[in-house]
This record gives sequence, C-alpha cells and structure tokens, in this order.
Amino acid sequence: MNKILFLFAAGWLLLGCSKEKNPTPPENGLAEEAYVAYFSRYLEGDKATYQGGTALTSDAVAEARQAVWDSWRVANRERGEKNELIALAPLSRTQTGQFDLRAYERNAVMPYYYGTKGAAKPEAGWPLFLYLHGSGAKATEWNTGFILCSRFDDAPSAYFIPQIPNEGDYYRWWQKAKQQAWERLLREAFVSGEIDPNRVYFFGISEGAYGSQRLASFYADYLAAAGPISGGEPLENAPAENCADIAFSFRTGSNDTGFCRNELTEAAKEEFDRLEGLHPGYYKHDIQVVPGATHTSIDYYPTTPWMKTHTRNPYPKYFFWEDFAMDGRYRDGFYNLYVDERSDDGSARSCYEMQIEGNTVELTVSTMVWTVTERTSQWNLAKKYAKTYTPATKGKFTIYLNDKLVDLGQPVKVVVNGREVFNGRVELHTDHLMNSCARFFDPERLYPTAVEVDLS
Repeated sequence: MNKILFLFAAGWLLLGCSKEKNPTPPENGLAEEAYVAYFSRYLEGDKATYQGGTALTSDAVAEARQAVWDSWRVANRERGEKNELIALAPLSRTQTGQFDLRAYERNAVMPYYYGTKGAAKPEAGWPLFLYLHGSGAKATEWNTGFILCSRFDDAPSAYFIPQIPNEGDYYRWWQKAKQQAWERLLREAFVSGEIDPNRVYFFGISEGAYGSQRLASFYADYLAAAGPISGGEPLENAPAENCADIAFSFRTGSNDTGFCRNELTEAAKEEFDRLEGLHPGYYKHDIQVVPGATHTSIDYYPTTPWMKTHTRNPYPKYFFWEDFAMDGRYRDGFYNLYVDERSDDGSARSCYEMQIEGNTVELTVSTMVWTVTERTSQWNLAKKYAKTYTPATKGKFTIYLNDKLVDLGQPVKVVVNGREVFNGRVELHTDHLMNSCARFFDPERLYPTAVEVDLS
C-alpha cells in the first residue's frame, strides 16, 4: 500500500487557554492518503460508503485497523478551527471552551469547562464524565456544577461540564442541537487519544437527570455507566431495554414528588429488576428511592464513585435496541449493528435483539407498539406499559463482526427472525474498517468484516 508519512511536532505545551486545541496525533502514524480524503469528505457531509479497498488476511487486520484510525485522526485534525474541544489541563485552572451549535439551533453556543482531576493519567486514558446541570438560571447552575464536579470522589478523571446554550419552556439537554454536541464531544475526545473510550459516563441532576436518563438509553453503546439524580422520565422516553450492557445508577428522594419523580424512579427500578431477572449478567443497576430525601436534600456524592468502577464492553454478545426517536432524530447504529433502511413506518418503533453464541449470530427484528397500563398518581404521566412486538418484514442493515464476537477463521451463521440468511466464511476487507470507523467514530468499533441483510 502507498503510505504517506505524517510528521508531527512533539512537545506541544498545554497552556490551559480556552482557544488551545488538543495536541496533534503522535508521530509514526500509518495514515493513508485515500483514507484521509474519504474521511474528510465524510466529515463535510458526504455520507457515501467507502468502496475500492482491499481484501485482508487475518494477520494484516491489526495494521490495517491502525491505518484506518490514524487516517481518521488526521482527517479530523485537518479540520482546524472546526474542532472545538480544547486541550485537557487540570480542572482547577477553570479553562473554558465552547461548541458552536448555531447550525442546528438559533443562538446556540454551548460554553463548557473541560479538565482533569488527579495527578496522573491512567495508561488507557482519562475516564470521561459528562455532567448535566439543572434547570435554574443557567449561569448559576453551571457554576454550581463546576463546584460539585470538582468535589466528586472519582479521580483520576476528566470532566466535560457544559452550560445549556439557551433557556425557555421545554428546553432540554436531549434535543437535536445538544445531540450534535455530545457526538462532537465523543468524536473529538476519542481522536485526542487522551480519553479511555471504554470509560465514558453520563450523569446529571434534576433537569440534567432527565437528560442523562434519555441519553443513557439513546447512546448506551458508547457508555460504561450512567447516573441520573433526582429525575424520572417515563420509560417510553428512555427505554430500559437499551441499557443491557451498561451500569445504571438512579437516585431520587422518596419525598421528591414533583412531576411524580419518586414514582417514575420506582417504576424504572421495577423494570430494570425485571430485565435483569430475564437476562442474568446484564442490566446492572443501582436504583434507589432514597427514604426521606427531597429534590434538593438528596446526597449527590455516591453516584460517580459507583459509576467509575464500571468499564464498557464494546463487543457485547447480547443487546436489545429499541430504536426510538429523540426530538425527531434516530440513531443509525447501535454496538455492531448499522441500519441501512428502517423497518418501521413511523407508527411503531423498530427493535433489534442480538444474541451471539459461538459462531452463530441470531437477530430478531420487530416493530413495537405500546399501550399505557398504569399512570402516576398526579400529572397523568405514563408509568407502566404493555408492549406488542410484530416480526419486521422489511428493512436493510449491516451486522459488523470482529474476532471478539466470533471466530473469524471458522464459518459464521447469521439467523434473522428464525431464517438463516448467511452461512459461510466471512471476507475481511478494508472497506468494512473504513465504513464502521466513519459510522461509529469509535476506536474500539472498527470492524474488518460484515454481513449485509435485506429483510424484504
């Protein structure tokens, strides 16, 4: 392969100023010119799939994977001022940056603190905590959040502490512009090489709890754990099923009756208990309705020490994905699954349940509708549901695979809705590495092979 060598200056100083970007990737990258060009187009909005790569032998996968990731990093770095994540420095320096989200929402500029706690970076990188503040005056809430995050017992850690861009009725952390911020944060943090991609944690208090509960279900495949405090979303907005492979903490006071937060937290506990019983080893959770605590008197400090003990498994052999829309926007992929064409028509939700045993991949694809079976004592909020699943009869998707999921040296069988759709040796190819990198922007999820399925 024709390689181009990128030489980068070493020894950049971390000055802690708000305009400084993360240092460039290290020397000796394996970046490929054609790869960089494709990724640059992708980042500018051209979402065409990559084609024209080469077949791989098993002993060439590791180097090819590194070349793809190095090329992704270079393409991201070449964006220059479009990269908005500042360099890490101690949180105590109170350095700030901002994400410009005005392309997605009027006047939406998100200031943030970004910094580290602890003297030394762990070998795998800093664990990253995203903290979401409550719904009071945003400047006051942001300042309070910085103080709290500085005190939480979770060092060594890195913190991203945003201020919500705007204020107003029904203005939330999970809406479209903010989704762009979280995906930008993850992409730039991973590219920096400073963050451990398997130790990312989302949590928040009050309005930040509602946000982090929704985000936990929406972005579970990126998270090790999540931890809403003093919240309570109806589960149609944050399906518990999606949290099979993360650790989930949820703490609300028993006297936190506003919007029936205590009742909805108890409903979440019952649902997580049920799912854990059905799937032993999955749905790890610590959900507590804390006796006597109110919305403001609950202890905030137990959450991050509990979360930090958990690490993401980026290659689970079981997951359930209820592909729900958040502010009208869907995810296209989840763990090793990518949706090329949706199975639902908008009147129901597409659901995907994957189980891998040995070299057999079983996937159930269905559409789901729900009915409310119980409502809260006040506010008439949905509390419990009955869900009806119907096998999907259309849809296209890609199942990505690697040697952590199956033995690539042996035949692989793929069964979808009880029908065998593939049985044989899979081909290792750089096209799959490239496309999975672009789609997931996750250094752990670069897959050398895939099986494409059309249900129609």
